[in-house]
Amino acid sequence: MGKLTKNQKAVLAKVEPQKEYSVEEASALLKEITFTKFDASVDIDIRLGVDPKKADQMVRGVVTLPHGTGKDLNVLVLCTPDKEQEAKDAGADHVGLDDYIAKIEGGWTDVDVIITMPTVMAKVGRLGRVLGPRGLMPNPKSGTVTLDVAKAVKEIKAGKIDFKVDKFGIIHTRVAKSSFTADKIQDNINEMVQTIAKLKPSSSKGTYFKSINVSTTMSPSITIDKNSIGGI
Repeated sequence: MGKLTKNQKAVLAKVEPQKEYSVEEASALLKEITFTKFDASVDIDIRLGVDPKKADQMVRGVVTLPHGTGKDLNVLVLCTPDKEQEAKDAGADHVGLDDYIAKIEGGWTDVDVIITMPTVMAKVGRLGRVLGPRGLMPNPKSGTVTLDVAKAVKEIKAGKIDFKVDKFGIIHTRVAKSSFTADKIQDNINEMVQTIAKLKPSSSKGTYFKSINVSTTMSPSITIDKNSIGGI
């Protein structure tokens, strides 16, 4: 293991590994322990007491963060010609259908979110092998398969994100940027956790929220006291 830098030592000295911080304390501390030259992402890891192998315990949903994610997402809309202008006016970065389907089949996936329409899912469905492993496959549950493509684009650009529990029972996603104020980071964390709380499967027994941790790019992880977040 390489030697720790002066910055890394200073950061580690500020975080108590065994301590559970209130969401307010954690949000403020994140800004103190971020020393990257770029605007680091603020990530959250939520370990749930569910068994993702059981269909009735799969936790998946969408949330619109009050202050967005801080990232301008690259959005592709696969739609019929009559919807193209709506998508462009709403802020979509790429709009089309057959030409983009061909590009994706050729290996192009340089987008963050893909939105499409139910009427063209027969064409888009064959892209599952390419888009599925990258988490880019449109899904009605996440609002990315819709007739109102303009609304979907605006919501995603405003900070709407899709999340789901992985095979280990963990939800991992970005919730802010380190340049956000501590209050905005706290608001986004609260909204994320409270949204997941509402999705608790009825078949899930015992402790639902096992742990909640936040960190920024290259920073140590901070454990949040679950009781400091209202509504869960």
